Amino acid sequence: MKIAMLLLFPHHHFLRNLSKTSFQNYQFIFHSGTRFGSGFSCTQSLNSFGLYRAEWMLPSCGFKRKLGIQTTLKLHTEGLSDKERRFVNKLYTGVIQGQRASLAESITLIESTHSRKKELAQVLLQMVLNYHKEQEQLNNGKPLAFRVGLSGPPGAGKSTFIEYLGKMLTRNGHKVSVLAVDPSSSTSGGSLLGDKTRMIELSKDMNAYIRPSPTRGTLGGVTRTTNEAILLCEGAGYDIILIETVGVGQSEFAVADMVDMFVLLIPPAGGDELQGIKRGIIEMADLVVITKSDGDLVVPARRIQAEYVSALKLLRKRSKVWKPKVVRISAKTGEGITEMWDRMKEFRDLRLASHELIARRQQQQKVWMWNLIQESVLERFRNCSAVKDQIPLLEEKVANGDLSPGLAADILLKAFKS
Repeated sequence: MKIAMLLLFPHHHFLRNLSKTSFQNYQFIFHSGTRFGSGFSCTQSLNSFGLYRAEWMLPSCGFKRKLGIQTTLKLHTEGLSDKERRFVNKLYTGVIQGQRASLAESITLIESTHSRKKELAQVLLQMVLNYHKEQEQLNNGKPLAFRVGLSGPPGAGKSTFIEYLGKMLTRNGHKVSVLAVDPSSSTSGGSLLGDKTRMIELSKDMNAYIRPSPTRGTLGGVTRTTNEAILLCEGAGYDIILIETVGVGQSEFAVADMVDMFVLLIPPAGGDELQGIKRGIIEMADLVVITKSDGDLVVPARRIQAEYVSALKLLRKRSKVWKPKVVRISAKTGEGITEMWDRMKEFRDLRLASHELIARRQQQQKVWMWNLIQESVLERFRNCSAVKDQIPLLEEKVANGDLSPGLAADILLKAFKS
């Protein structure tokens, strides 16, 4: 077994004494500013900020040391100040210890648009990622958390359902994190962030953490940092991650690229099966849930359930081991929610056994890497001095019909390249 430790600026006498220990195989991660002292050589300059790894292999037949330096994170900035280093260290320690205040502060850090804070956030995320990967290795390589995306039209009862499900899960010993995304105003940029006010009981639960975040106009109803917030929550020990997204239609496909299971919540008055297919998002659903199935709405709920069952038969199968199902629930009476959770666990177990869940996560990570690259490139394009001054003039010409959008785009791209 390989034991991993993060060492920030250890003394060179401490490093020398490590070579005298009896560990068979261990790994240490050092900060780039570490002074190795005499007898320790480095094959790469450690001037710029980064995390480096040094390995010693001690076979039982005798002493043998192998020192390899590998960059795992390198930012194009100068080294951290002592204050910044203490700040990141404090957040990292608090997160892996499950401190809610540190988790909240860390998510605030990754949501920041300040350039320096974004760099600190990436350092923190890499540290948490390393820790999280080690914990998964101790768990035989299996994921420590189950990620569930929840979407549906406004008024479907998503927040009410999440509170009931969350309380049920915490009673059963789970730690639940809810990342609720609220739509931002395209006019003022503001967001009500009202989901937490509709989950009063769950917000008081010490085994639950609710984090409302504004979309800030991002496509897909999820913030660009939601994927990173999931990693922080998992590093803090939350084993059920619920992402409630803005239910606005086809743009909701984005959430499917960051969760293990996608659940679509539909109210009884959601329309017929044809409207469901036209909505598009049903094609991504692993489970369709008809909400508010109580009182006078039981009959309409049963009818909608039958229609969606028929609609799902027309869709292409996306998994070899799972066929999307349609269930009815009532968050008011609790009817059907236990059975729904059983279906969700069945989905998780089947996908894990078939290795589809791990493969899906690996593909999702690549998708989000390219999404962030596209967003970063577009931001640099807009802020480029050669482009920035021409954008208003060209936009006006395109709007007036004096210039085609394609030609205007070509002009801006050529200015950007130059």
